[in-house]
Amino acid sequence: MTHPLQIFEAWFVEAQERELNDANACALATVDLDQAGLPRPDVRIVLLKGVGAEGFTFFTNYRSAKGLQLSACPVAALDFHWKSLRRQVRVQGVVARVSESESDEYFATRPRESQLSAWASRQSEPLDDRSTFEARLAEAAELFPGEIPRPAHWGGYRLRPDWIEFWEDRVGRQHHRERFSRVEGGWDMQLLYP
Repeated sequence: MTHPLQIFEAWFVEAQERELNDANACALATVDLDQAGLPRPDVRIVLLKGVGAEGFTFFTNYRSAKGLQLSACPVAALDFHWKSLRRQVRVQGVVARVSESESDEYFATRPRESQLSAWASRQSEPLDDRSTFEARLAEAAELFPGEIPRPAHWGGYRLRPDWIEFWEDRVGRQHHRERFSRVEGGWDMQLLYP
C-alpha cells in the first residue's frame, strides 16, 4: 500500500481498536501572529471527525483562537500519537473551511449538550465566572427547546496535506520513518533517518 491516506486509514482503524480513549485525538498546530506580526506556534488537541481523499476534517468555533489563526494564516499541522501502537503520524498542509452543508450535517449528529455549548461558548475569550457560561447555556436551551440549528460562527475545516509522515517505534531508537510528499499526479515517498 503506497497511498498515504490509505496507510493512515489502516493505522487509524487499528488505533480505534486499541487506544483506550479518543483514538481520533490529535494535536493541531496553527500560526498565531503576535502584536508585532511575528509568527508564534500555537497547539491544542482537537478531534478528527473525518479523513478522505481531500484530507483531514475537524470542527470548531470560527471565532476561537484556532479559528482566527486559520483565517489569518490558513496552514496547519496535525500530530497523531498512538502510544499503544507505538506509532505517530505527522501531517502538514493548507486548511480551508468545509461547505456549510457539511458543517450542518455534522452539527446535527452532535449531542444536544454539545450543540448548546456551540451557541453558549465564546470560545477562547476571557470568562469572568463559570456561572456566566452556565447562564448562557440555560438561555440557549430556552431559545432552542427542540432542534438546534448550527450557529453561523461554528463549522468545519479540512487540512489538505502537503506531506504526511509515518513514524514507528523501534528498539534502540532505530525508528522507521516514511514521509510522503504531494507531487503532481500523486505522492513521493522518502525514508527518513530516525
